[in-house]
Amino acid sequence: MGNIESLPVRSDLVGLKPYGAPHLDVPVQLNVNENAYPLPEVVVDSMRSAVEDHYAGLNRYPDREFTALREHLVTYLDGVNSRAGDTVELSPDMIWAANGSNEVLSHIVQAFGGPGRTVLGFTPSYSMHPLITTGTGATWQDSARKDDFTLDADSVAAEVARVDPDIVFLCTPNNPTGTSIGLDVIEAAYDNCSGIVIVDEAYAEFSRPAKSSAMTLLQGRPRLVVSRTMSKAFACAGLRLGYAIAAPELIDVLRLVRLPYHLSEITQVLACTALEHAEVLLGNVDRLIDSRNRMSAHLAAVGFRVHDSDSNFVLFGNISSPAQLWQKLLDRGVLIRDIGIDGHARVNAGTEEETNAFLRAIDDILAEDPSILAQQPDSATAPTPSSAAPTKGTP
Repeated sequence: MGNIESLPVRSDLVGLKPYGAPHLDVPVQLNVNENAYPLPEVVVDSMRSAVEDHYAGLNRYPDREFTALREHLVTYLDGVNSRAGDTVELSPDMIWAANGSNEVLSHIVQAFGGPGRTVLGFTPSYSMHPLITTGTGATWQDSARKDDFTLDADSVAAEVARVDPDIVFLCTPNNPTGTSIGLDVIEAAYDNCSGIVIVDEAYAEFSRPAKSSAMTLLQGRPRLVVSRTMSKAFACAGLRLGYAIAAPELIDVLRLVRLPYHLSEITQVLACTALEHAEVLLGNVDRLIDSRNRMSAHLAAVGFRVHDSDSNFVLFGNISSPAQLWQKLLDRGVLIRDIGIDGHARVNAGTEEETNAFLRAIDDILAEDPSILAQQPDSATAPTPSSAAPTKGTP
């Protein structure tokens, strides 16, 4: 960034760094949790055909209430809850959508945060939560997770009661750790504050077996809002479509802060088409879970500390220098993420070929420089590294 001190910028923004991850042209990009599989041709053809019918009408503003998209999302979410064994009464007036879940979260914090208000998060977690908070002029306050990055209901209840925040962020599965929380943790947060409780479920489709969504808690909880995205499981990161589910009265408030016609006609049409092909698009989720599990098993076998993940990525520790490991992998054409947690790095699941390339690179690096591991495994008991070739049924 340039010298912003010469500009009349808000004092609370001075010194902050914008969100960003390296975008480097390397063969294997496993750093920003994208769905590694491109859209199937049948979906591409349907999208092309659907958009074709709307070009002539682009002289008109889009449906600012995105009515058809709301209905498609309700149908999809009914299926999500059914597969988890739950029944949740949803209606279109409980749905909000925007340009990615980040804009959804921004709308919520704009409406319920702002100067003089406090937002609480449990870190490490998604780095955009504090950026969205401070962007509205609200005060960000974080509370540390346990050493294994989990949260329990009692500690969350105590911390929420102590801070009494206007907004609480809970992320499940949590980014960047991959850990999930129980519904009791969400209930504890809600019951111990008078503010809005946001449950960020951006990676929920990667939980296997499927876990009950925070949507099951919406009844009778008008301050609870659940955020999701089509960027990850749907392989639509470039589409930029996120959405939230909440009580109709909370959704009404978001209309006060959104920009006019914030969702383009093309975005709405493409999102509806993707939802019509949900089964096809989600077909690669299990393949990514297999890759995630292979990565976890292999990394653990060669001496890294691997954290359980319900997401499409793996957080692993026992790294002497994450920056050095990042560079050594980059030198081999593999890009992962140094997420700033001491001794840890994050890698997202890739295609079978990308996963093989990552695991081969890890083995190559350890053979060249075993000191990449902060603590060496006991040679007498250390497991033999698994092959980088595909393995079915890896736990």
